[in-house]
Amino acid sequence: MDKPINFPYKSKIMDEWINAFYRVKGMENYISEFHSHQEYEIYFFHSGDCKYLINNRIYELQPGDIILLDGMTLHKPNPGTSSPYTRSMLHFSPTWLQELLNALGIPNLLDPFKKLNNCLLRTGYDENGQFVDGRIKEIAASLEHIVEEAQQTGKKNEFLEAEVKLELVQLLLGIYKMSQKQLSQITSKKSEKELHAEEIASWINDHYKRKVSLDKIASELNLSKYYASHVFKEVTGFTVMEYVMACRLNQVKYLLEMEPNQSLTEVSQSSGFESVAHFSRFFKEKVGITPSQYRKTKLSRNIPVNKEVKHK
Repeated sequence: MDKPINFPYKSKIMDEWINAFYRVKGMENYISEFHSHQEYEIYFFHSGDCKYLINNRIYELQPGDIILLDGMTLHKPNPGTSSPYTRSMLHFSPTWLQELLNALGIPNLLDPFKKLNNCLLRTGYDENGQFVDGRIKEIAASLEHIVEEAQQTGKKNEFLEAEVKLELVQLLLGIYKMSQKQLSQITSKKSEKELHAEEIASWINDHYKRKVSLDKIASELNLSKYYASHVFKEVTGFTVMEYVMACRLNQVKYLLEMEPNQSLTEVSQSSGFESVAHFSRFFKEKVGITPSQYRKTKLSRNIPVNKEVKHK
């Protein structure tokens, strides 16, 4: 059985990085809340029982499923307890690769992440799925090797980093070819509960900037308050209001970075918070730093953001 490889690698020279987690099992490295991040992500589902939530869509995963994420869209796995949950994940900054992609004459290699709207590729563990599985394993092992050598020598091996870039390009080429074959066009019959949960999530995405209540949602969607609350919790793993606050937090992060001239009061109000005080407390509790500190950190790093992402 393959040994899990869970190792993050961060460049000590450039503020650009890549992460690889291979065959993570159970609750290890499990993120329990909706989250977003700057980096693109390749998620590979190996086994278990898991529903994956991306914004207002819910996928019932099957072994061999691959999800391509732009990172900025809210997402969260919701694993069940009936069987062991095993997955691999690879996060990377597109800026870390862009110069190489331009030099190779394939600047559009990242189009599946930019244009396919956080798609799912269903491989059934065929040769495409096995290819992606193997490449993530190789990259995770290479990153582990890089760090081990850096710890021993005190410096980074540029040749090993080049190997990782080339391995990642090979993986992305395979994914690009898969996307061209329209493997992302998955049609699956959803249960009534899943359809209602998606409907609730979609409504919240359209209205979270206003005052939101469970009574309002239930009334607008012609559902009972009790049913709306319980079906959303059952399908997604968290409450309606937790999802509302996650949408607001994601919008706040976007505005703090992309609208540096907006005051904290303006950011708070345009994201749906009723008061700046509540906004500041909630942000500090969830992120660990104040909104001002977050904005200062992001602007000083000057990390590009995929501006094609739409935030409602």
